[in-house]
Amino acid sequence: MAKQKVIVGLSGGVDSSVAAWLLKEQGFEVIGLFMKNWEDDDDDEYCSSRQDLIDAVSVADIIGIDIETVNFSAEYKDRVFKQFLAEYKAGRTPNPDVLCNSEIKFRAFLDHAIELGADTIATGHYAQVREIDGRFELLKAEDGTKDQSYFLYRLNQEQLARTRFPLGQLYKRDVRGLAREIGLPNSEKKDSTGICFIGERPFREFLSRYLPDRPGDIVTLDGKTVGKHSGLMFYTIGQRQGLGIGGEGEPWYVAGKDIESNRLSVVQGHDHPALLSDAAVAIDLSWISGALPHTHWVYGAKTRYRQKDAPCEVDSVTNERCEIRFAEPQWAVTPGQSVVVYESRVCLGGGIIERAVPVQ
Repeated sequence: MAKQKVIVGLSGGVDSSVAAWLLKEQGFEVIGLFMKNWEDDDDDEYCSSRQDLIDAVSVADIIGIDIETVNFSAEYKDRVFKQFLAEYKAGRTPNPDVLCNSEIKFRAFLDHAIELGADTIATGHYAQVREIDGRFELLKAEDGTKDQSYFLYRLNQEQLARTRFPLGQLYKRDVRGLAREIGLPNSEKKDSTGICFIGERPFREFLSRYLPDRPGDIVTLDGKTVGKHSGLMFYTIGQRQGLGIGGEGEPWYVAGKDIESNRLSVVQGHDHPALLSDAAVAIDLSWISGALPHTHWVYGAKTRYRQKDAPCEVDSVTNERCEIRFAEPQWAVTPGQSVVVYESRVCLGGGIIERAVPVQ
């Protein structure tokens, strides 16, 4: 009987490397695939893709698997980066990693892998897939501190049916321990941080290459000017650092953006009511099962990664939008970010936050 062929997205990091090794140990025919998704500034000091490829090739050699490379830069620009810029231009704060997963890693990559004869694909994400009666569920990882289901909520049944997450039941410390035992050269490599195509480079400098700066006033809720901003796209709800506002009293926080007047509104104090929301209206919805969630059912929701699940109800749900009503007010609910709904360990899906509903 022929072995099942699994193509693993090898990024050069420790997680995908150990995922590939585990699959080979389990008896699969494993091939590594290194994806190049960005090439505008390959010679830039902040771009690590060249070193990542070297690491991925070294890992493949040690594990004893073949590795191929594929360039998805054109697809990435068209499906992810274009929307990223449009969201910032509109004053919202997008999460491109969510779109990168649904459009590149689990669509363009999956399509390419199937063309290469793969039965399934695998990545180093910390999440789990479970099949029940022919339907596929996305579960949180065992390691709650590393769980990445928040970034995967837009995956559908077809994608989950062909996806493996070998690290889903492991803890990060054990993954690093395995990498050391195997003798992988990237066992102590630092985890990548920040937005995939920006990397470690200064965010403002990067964004200014693509969108014009539009300086304007920083105002209080009663309209008093207290400073100047360098462009609304550089700020997000709840931001404290980089406002350049002095004076007495508690620290200042970003509470809102007015695109038409180009004004940034701020408040003093972390717990100011203007930073709290009773609900979030979400659009561009994606439900993993394909069915709408129950209304007036107690779920948990995250409005940002690493946040604890906030008890909530899903209300006024249609195919286009819904309202996520929280049991307790949530802090700095940000338009453009994703709100992801869970039932215990099962990720049901979610959508993009259109607006926050202020505390009444």
